[in-house]
Amino acid sequence: MEGRAAALGAGTVLNALATGTGSAFALDVETRATVTLDPASDGVDGTVAGAPDADTGLVERCVALATERWGAGEGGAVTTDSDVPMAAGLKSSSAAANATVLATCDALGLTVGDDPDDPAVDVTREAACRLGVRAAREAGVTVTGAFDDASASMLGGVTVTDNDADALLAREPVAWDALVWTPPERAYSADADAERCANVAPMAELVADLALEGRFASAMTVNGLAFSAALGFSADPAVEAMPHATGVSLSGTGPSVVAVAAPDDPAADLDAVGELWRERPGDVRRTTTRNDGARILD
Repeated sequence: MEGRAAALGAGTVLNALATGTGSAFALDVETRATVTLDPASDGVDGTVAGAPDADTGLVERCVALATERWGAGEGGAVTTDSDVPMAAGLKSSSAAANATVLATCDALGLTVGDDPDDPAVDVTREAACRLGVRAAREAGVTVTGAFDDASASMLGGVTVTDNDADALLAREPVAWDALVWTPPERAYSADADAERCANVAPMAELVADLALEGRFASAMTVNGLAFSAALGFSADPAVEAMPHATGVSLSGTGPSVVAVAAPDDPAADLDAVGELWRERPGDVRRTTTRNDGARILD
């Protein structure tokens, strides 16, 4: 009883910490999970490849919840490996949860799809996503529940969500090139100052309005300025990217900053952004958005 799956990292359009409304977009960086189930085991052992001391409570909880709901409570083991840096604001927890839940479904022999009315579909990706969000809350790795991040990682494209109700408000495809700067330091979502973020709620409401109008790049730029201030990060990387990017924002609770270039924006030049960001300590990665989302691996 073995299953494998992959899910995507993501960037931020709107941080949900201020109002509970959030928005994120999927990036072409993956986390992969392998789940082996053992009906004779009543526990789950987790491992993160290349990080023997990493906290595996989230992925272990994902397996346990998935087998309780769709299996017979089987235990076993889960191993993840990832191109998404942890604690960098690129939704590594959401990607790990989504990949683990889908891999568990695969190990159980279940068919995963998107149409709840299709009799051939045992589990929808949206249901799998919600179960991963529940696991993240129970594991204490999220303040907001991160349904915005999780939905973008699972479904692809850009999503807008009500995280308080776990409701998907909008989902659209996007075709952006993206540039990600990740400084050496790390920031954990569960440690974010939610009370300070609540101070920028009026700006978050403006960002939500822009996102629901489909003005995602403008929304993310406003978000980045507001939440950089609220979370104590310098806005300098975003400001220097603005003349050359369609949109740019602090991603999640930081510290990564993501700039995007839309194909219809003649002024967008991510090479110019890269030249500026490579003068800063840390890593710069060029990637794209993706609209396909998480998937079972052969």
